[in-house]
Amino acid sequence: MIEKIINDIDSKNNILILGFGREGKSTYKLIRKYLKNKKITIADGNVNLLEANSFLREDSNLELILGEGYLDKLDKFDMILKSPGVNFKRINYDSFKDKITSEIDLFLKYSNCQTIGITGTKGKSTTSSLIYHILKEMGKNVRLVGNIGIPVFDEIESFFKDTIVVIELSCHQLQFVNASPNISILLNIYEEHLDLYKSYEEYMNAKLNIFKYQKDKDYKIIGIDSPDTNKYVKDKDSYLFTKEDKNISKGIKIKEDGLYLVKDSKETLVYEKERKRNLLGDHNLYNVAAALCVCDILSLDKDKVKLLIDDFKPLEHRMELVGEYKKITFYNDSIATIPEATINCVKAIPNCKTLIIGGLNRGIDLSLLTNFLMEYNSLENIICLKDTGYMIADELERVGCKKRLLKALDMEDAVKLAYKYTKENYACILSPAAASYNVYKNFEERGKHYKELIRKYGKASN
Repeated sequence: MIEKIINDIDSKNNILILGFGREGKSTYKLIRKYLKNKKITIADGNVNLLEANSFLREDSNLELILGEGYLDKLDKFDMILKSPGVNFKRINYDSFKDKITSEIDLFLKYSNCQTIGITGTKGKSTTSSLIYHILKEMGKNVRLVGNIGIPVFDEIESFFKDTIVVIELSCHQLQFVNASPNISILLNIYEEHLDLYKSYEEYMNAKLNIFKYQKDKDYKIIGIDSPDTNKYVKDKDSYLFTKEDKNISKGIKIKEDGLYLVKDSKETLVYEKERKRNLLGDHNLYNVAAALCVCDILSLDKDKVKLLIDDFKPLEHRMELVGEYKKITFYNDSIATIPEATINCVKAIPNCKTLIIGGLNRGIDLSLLTNFLMEYNSLENIICLKDTGYMIADELERVGCKKRLLKALDMEDAVKLAYKYTKENYACILSPAAASYNVYKNFEERGKHYKELIRKYGKASN
């Protein structure tokens, strides 16, 4: 597999690594291990790239294109190894689209091991990690890579024919692929990343590439309850999962008492809702349903799978329990960057009286969230951060919302307000329903800052 990837790269004359973040560095490292004298170019918007990567100065077969014009001459290269963080919204790539590839694309093209790919607007990391957790504890030779934070080329030398590679796939990683995983999972599609794509349709099409190049013996797993997934179900042999009372021929139905495997005209209870699990909220049952579909495909022991689902712990920044401080329970759901995610979080966490929302305005429709906040009686305090939080506060005030609406200057001010107004023995959640880029580098940085401030201004009660 590695030999085929390296031969493909070596067959091209002008090689460009586009973007030198985590994945770009991983690509460079693999190329240089096997092709020490290959002429390559790195293009990145950071003019100070060499200061943080001084080892590049020693590479005599390297050219650099840095700064504002780093995207200007992409058509002159024979292979463009694009990093997912590079934004092509304003780039006309039609003339060189067939030259664009990536670590994920090359791996899927030449892989000789089983691959499980997971995408969706929300739930990717949780579902990927849950599947990995189950397979690992079942004794499988499994690796977890991709958008979860581990570039595939960092792990590729540990892949063998019996390895199962679980890949979290973002829309950015899927946009230019020409190969698909053996088992492909689409959890949902909602409005997201509209600041990074020419249209919502372009964003959806990037997601749907996870199925586009599958072969006859590959598997599709699709969640059909989000508005824009059901209409893409064309293959009757697909595994489907749904919470609604829909007629499916194969997959998982989420009912009042539990999750049922639908197969061969039979429905079998495979996971009881009453079980005590660490993944809170009914919305996480969709992630469990997707994992159960994989487990059925791989013929795993259903009783063991139940126990492993119970045991799985949520990831950081995803309805994460920060702790109890000054008799207030704090949760960190910084991953929530769309209204649907915030609504699910508030519903899932008991005794929530205070919600911190707001972030970058990307043009996403906020009416679903404002209507929910207006009607959800349990909430008492809505602390609003710029920019979307202020927009929501103004709209709620306009329609006569009786809840306490507080416009915070920044995260520190928001945490202070949370301590001031949240009643003892109740909960406060950061679940922004917006991206973080107007203030923070990413949602992880936002979540970490929130947790630091919680601990700074509150002394644990226990």
